[in-house]
Parts: sequence; structure tokens; C-alpha cells
Amino acid sequence: MAGILKVDKYQDFNGNDIMTSDGSGNLTLNNAALKMTPAFMAKPSSNVTISNSTVTKLTFATEDFDTDSNYASSRFTPTTAGKYQVSGAVQWNTDTNYDALYQGQLYVYKNGSQIFRNDVDPRVSTGDVPISLYNYINVAVDMNGSSDYLELYGFVSVDAGNGALSNIWQTNSYFTAFRIIGA
Repeated sequence: MAGILKVDKYQDFNGNDIMTSDGSGNLTLNNAALKMTPAFMAKPSSNVTISNSTVTKLTFATEDFDTDSNYASSRFTPTTAGKYQVSGAVQWNTDTNYDALYQGQLYVYKNGSQIFRNDVDPRVSTGDVPISLYNYINVAVDMNGSSDYLELYGFVSVDAGNGALSNIWQTNSYFTAFRIIGA
């Protein structure tokens, strides 16, 4: 036996709207526990030069969005406790033409300490030394919602000069996170 229930809103026992519908199939979640927020995405606003073989905090100054104003100065400090999906990517280029990139590393730091790292070293698998490298990181992090914060750091090793976090194609370098509902 099948049944159909037609309503324009769901409420809790105290009359608070949990979910509403506009009658056209578009739902609005009104309960914060059902939303994947806070969330943000930021990209570099310009090339950032870092010293060769030095772990450096990366700058992502252009916000695509920041739902709860929890992102500032390249740091994400969510005010809601929970587990967060954290992702980052950087395109490393050398600061001079045709210098070889030996290694790139991307780190997630929580409260000033490294908790995750991703390495890329093309010499290991191919023996090649390119002039551009990509690092990606995608992890889940538990946050307390009051004082925990996240930042991305990077490290690049080149044969001469410095590495550079490139924004030539801004979609190739980013820092983003959102709260995972139900986790």
C-alpha cells in the first residue's frame, strides 16, 4: 500500500519550521543541523612566491563564498562543532622559466600544527622534472566549534630560484571546507 503526504512545512513540537516547500518542489531547510554550513571557498588573488624548500602558510585572499563569516586571513575558524570536509589544491610553478620542480607538498594545519600532508615528487615515478606540479588534499577533520582553526601550508623544491603558488588558472588553486551533516 502506498500513500502520499502533502504539506508545505514540517515543524517540530514547539512550532519551529524544520523544512518548508514553495509548492514547486523546492525545499528550504530551516534547521541548522540539516545544513552543510559553515562552509567557505577561497582562491589566491595573485601569485604568491615562497622560498625554496621552506614550509610556508599559503594565502587564499579571494573568497568565492563564506556562509557564516568564519574565514579570514587565510584561516577557517568554524563556530559550529562537527566534522568538516577540507580540501585544497595548488598549482606550483617556478618563478623563472624552465627551472625544474623537484617536489611539492600541501599540508593541512589545525591550531598551528600539521595534521595531514600530501606529497608529489615526479622524480619517483617518472624521473621527469616538470616546470609545473599539482598538489591536492581532501580530508575530514573534527572541529570543536569554538577555538579550532584550519590553514593550508605548502612546500616546494626547485633546482633554482623559488617556487610560486600560481593563480594563472585560479580554479587550479583553492582552499575550501564544509560541515558534514550526520557525522
